[in-house]
Amino acid sequence: MTPPVSEPVTTPVPIVLAGARGHGRWHVDNIRRLQAAGLVRLAGICELTPLTEEEFGGEPPEQSADFGALLDATGARIAVICTPIPTHTDLALTAAARGVHLLLEKPPAPSYAEFRRMADGIARAGVACQIGFQSLGSHAVPAIRELVAEGAIGELTGLGGGGAWARDEAYFRRAPWAGRRRLNGADVIDGALTNPLAHAVATALALGGSTRAEDVTGIETELLRANDIESDDTSCVRVTTAQGHRVTVAATLCAEHPGEPYVLVHGSRGRITFWYKQDRVLLQRADHGPEEFEYGRTDLLANLVAHLTEGAGLLVPPESTGAFMEVVEAIRQAPDPVALPDAVWHRVPEENRRVVPGVDALVAAAADTLALYSELGAPWTPAADHLPKEVSTR
Repeated sequence: MTPPVSEPVTTPVPIVLAGARGHGRWHVDNIRRLQAAGLVRLAGICELTPLTEEEFGGEPPEQSADFGALLDATGARIAVICTPIPTHTDLALTAAARGVHLLLEKPPAPSYAEFRRMADGIARAGVACQIGFQSLGSHAVPAIRELVAEGAIGELTGLGGGGAWARDEAYFRRAPWAGRRRLNGADVIDGALTNPLAHAVATALALGGSTRAEDVTGIETELLRANDIESDDTSCVRVTTAQGHRVTVAATLCAEHPGEPYVLVHGSRGRITFWYKQDRVLLQRADHGPEEFEYGRTDLLANLVAHLTEGAGLLVPPESTGAFMEVVEAIRQAPDPVALPDAVWHRVPEENRRVVPGVDALVAAAADTLALYSELGAPWTPAADHLPKEVSTR
């Protein structure tokens, strides 16, 4: 299907939201906020089961389970896609074929092949696409890059990321695809590093200037699980980059004491800690006292609107997530996660969740040293799992 000739985009931009439940509720609220500012107009919602007035908080806009038909009926110029991971590529291409621009939730696809099919199709259609890594809209990201370029922490030696979160057992039953690596023969790859803590991976790669697929030269993974799921809930990954440094990110959904996820930028004469959900930065360097900064953030949907109406640069186009998708692909190709022995985790009954004692400290140590769990002496990690997995050149 040949996309229609694009017409100028003016505000308020009509939007269709695909997926308004779960995390989609955040998008409903965000669209309402931008709608109040006169930037957008929510023209339609695509859900298999229509939202009730109670769910929506008022009378919903036009609804349909047929995404393409809804785009046609509403004249939408932007589609926000917040649906199950395996549906992202087909829905994105459905919108692109109609000349509709996109905000696509992370992870953009469950495999590198699906990512390329999506990104190449969007490029051919000539539509704009923003990938929903909200942390990359933080004004702290360019500020940290500038600090590194100025030599504030000396030579960049590597980056670490840590995320010690807690998710109850109901979290893994929230949808048929939750906690799955595959469903009905299709890849899902809903693991700790690829979905809930994907921002830690993408942000660490971005701060090191390793955003494109060709920036990745090798990947090592350790994937484990305490919960009764297919996918990983406690895992770490180490990426070797063409820039010559390592990026190690450790994550768990079984923390003893959940905390804010962060990225550590290591230098020869200091380091920078970025708590990316809070837009908060701590600079520690030789011969200086610690300095803390707080930054603002550009909303990614607002940035997409500004791109279409004013020519602003997109903050997170698909190609800038190629390195992240190489990590997704390495996790997809890795052996299925190892089930942790019953003796190394316990259930917290009042919270209905599983906890791995000592994992918080391991996550922090991995971010601090750029080592994998097995190299830090975690007794429950099979030593062979840390052998490098080289990524092929594409």
